[in-house]
Amino acid sequence: MPEEQSQTIMAVDELQAIIQRCQVLEETDFKGEDFDLFQVAGQKCLEDGYAAQLLEVIQNEKNKVIIKNMGWNLISPLVRCIFTYKQEDDKREHCLKILDQLAQLCNPKELFLGLLEQIEQTSGEQACQTVMLLLQPLQTVLLKLQNKKAYSVGLSLAMIMNQLTPLPVPYTKQQIQEDKLGLCQCCNAVVDFAKPFVNEVVKNMEKSSEYNDMELKEELLKFCMKSLKYPLLTAQLEQLEGIEEHPFRHFATEIIDILWNIGELIPLVFLHRKGKSPHWENQEFADIEQKNSADSLACLSYLMFVQHFGIDCFPMVFSPSYLLQCNMMHIEVLLKRTEESMLSKGLDLFESCLLRMEDNSLLHQYLEFRDFINVPQDLVKVMTLCPIEHLRKKSLNILQMFIDKFDAEGKYILFRCLLKTSNHAGVEGYIIKNIKDEIHLSLTAHDNIWFTGHHLISLLDLVLSLPEGAETDLLQNSDRIMASLNLLRYLIIKDCESDNKTGVWTTLAKIEQNFLKPLRVGLNMSKAHYEAEIKNKKENRREAHSANTVCSVTVSGEKMPAMTTKMQLQVLHSALFTFDLIESVLARVEELIEVKIKAVMDENS
Repeated sequence: MPEEQSQTIMAVDELQAIIQRCQVLEETDFKGEDFDLFQVAGQKCLEDGYAAQLLEVIQNEKNKVIIKNMGWNLISPLVRCIFTYKQEDDKREHCLKILDQLAQLCNPKELFLGLLEQIEQTSGEQACQTVMLLLQPLQTVLLKLQNKKAYSVGLSLAMIMNQLTPLPVPYTKQQIQEDKLGLCQCCNAVVDFAKPFVNEVVKNMEKSSEYNDMELKEELLKFCMKSLKYPLLTAQLEQLEGIEEHPFRHFATEIIDILWNIGELIPLVFLHRKGKSPHWENQEFADIEQKNSADSLACLSYLMFVQHFGIDCFPMVFSPSYLLQCNMMHIEVLLKRTEESMLSKGLDLFESCLLRMEDNSLLHQYLEFRDFINVPQDLVKVMTLCPIEHLRKKSLNILQMFIDKFDAEGKYILFRCLLKTSNHAGVEGYIIKNIKDEIHLSLTAHDNIWFTGHHLISLLDLVLSLPEGAETDLLQNSDRIMASLNLLRYLIIKDCESDNKTGVWTTLAKIEQNFLKPLRVGLNMSKAHYEAEIKNKKENRREAHSANTVCSVTVSGEKMPAMTTKMQLQVLHSALFTFDLIESVLARVEELIEVKIKAVMDENS
C-alpha cells in the first residue's frame, strides 16, 4: 500500500511539476519537450487510476493555456482508459468529464486531428463504441472551427462511415434487436451528430435563395449517398413485428429528411443528379465512384417508391409509365446483385412500379430504351440462377406482370428478344405459352396484326425450330419442345385451313422441314441411345454382382455427384419417359395435320 501511494504521489507530482514549469512560460515558449512530458505524466495518471486528480488539474483556471495547447495529447490514453473501466465505475465517469473538458478547452484544430486519429485507428468490435464515444466532443470542436469547416465536417463523416462500413449489417429481427456491435445505435447517433450542420445549411439557404457556399451542402450530400449504400442498401427495411421503432427505418427517415432539407431529394430522384463527382485521372477510381453512386440512387428509389419514405414530398404529376422509366436503371442495378437484401429490393421496386400501371398500357416504344431490354434479361437470370426459392418465384410473377403491361407490339418484340437471349429451355417454354395465350386472344376476342398473319409467321420461325436440328439435346430442351408442340397442336385445331388467320397452313411445309422431321429423327436417335445405355448398365450390374456399385455420371458436360448403378438406371428411365411424352404429342400433331389435309382434299375432290 505505501508503495502504491508512493507511485501515486510520483505520477501526480510529475504532472504538477510540469504544470508549474509551464505556468510561467508564454504560450509561444512551449517546447516539444514540454508537450512530451505533459503527455507522459498525464497518461501515467490515467493508467494508474488517478483520473480525479487529472480532472482537477484540467479544471484549474490557471492551467487553461496549458490545456489549450497540450490537452489534445491525452485523447489516445483517455480513450483506452474509458474502455477499460466498467459503465458504473467512478473512474470512467471522471474520464468522460475530462473528455468533455478537453472538447471545451483545447485548440479546436489540434483536438479535431486527435479525435479523428482515434476514430481512424479503431476497428472491428470497438468501432461503434469508439465512434459513439467521440461524436459529442467531435461535434463540439467542429462547431468551433472557423476555417475549412465544410472540409472538416466532410472528413469527419467520411472517416466515421469508412470505419463502420466493414461491419456486418444486422438483417434478421433477432440480429436487429441484439445489435451486438452497436451499429443500429451508432448510425442514428451519427445522424444526430450531423444535424447542427444541416441546420446551418438550411439557415443559409433561407437567408438567400442564391446561397453560394455549396461546400458544406455537398459534404452532407456525400454523407447521405454513403449512408444509402451502407447500411441502408443491405438493411432489412420492412416493418418487423415486435420492434416498435425499427432502427434502420428511423435512420432512413432521417437521411431522407436531410436530403429534403438541403434541397437535394427531388433532384436526386428525378434528375439523377449525383452531386459533384471528383475528376479521377484513374479510370478504375471513376468506375468505382459511378457504381457507388448508382447503388445509392437505387436504394433511394426503393425507399421512396416501395417504403414510401419522403412520399409527402413527391410531386403527383408523373404518369406510371414515366415513373417506371425513371426507375428501370435502378431496378437494373439491384437485379444484377446476388445478395438477398439487394435482389429483394430490386424485385420490390419493379413490382411497385408495375402495380401502378394498367395492363396493355405500356407503349412498345419504351423497348427502345436499353434498360427495358436489359431488366427482363436480368429477371430471367434471377429466375434461373438464384438459389433462393421465394425470389425465383417472385421474379417469375414479375416477368409475367411486365409482359402484361405492354401493348400487343410490345409483347411481340419482348417475346422475340427473350426467345433469343434467355438460353434456358424452361424460360423459352414459358414465353411460348405466353405466345399461345396472345394468339388465343387474337383469334377469340380481338384481332391484332402482331399475333396473326406474317408477323406471327416470323415469330413461329423462332418458336418451331430445333437449335441444332436432329442433334439437339432433346432432354435439356424438353420444356421448350413440349411448349412448341402444344402451340402447334393448338394452331392446327383452332385455325381452319380455309381461314388461315394465323398463317400456319401457309408455312406448314417449312415447319415440317425445320421442326417436325428433325424432331422425329432426334427422338429415334435419343431413344436408341438411352435404351442402349440402360442395357449396358444392366449388364455391368450383373457382372459386378451388386446394385450399389458407385459410378460417376456426366450430364451436359458437368460431372454429377457419385451415383449407384440403380440410381443411374432411374435417371435413364426418367429420360425415356420424357421422350415418350414428346413422342406422343408429336404423333398427335402429325395425326391432326394429316386429318386436316385429307379433309380439305376431300372437299376439293
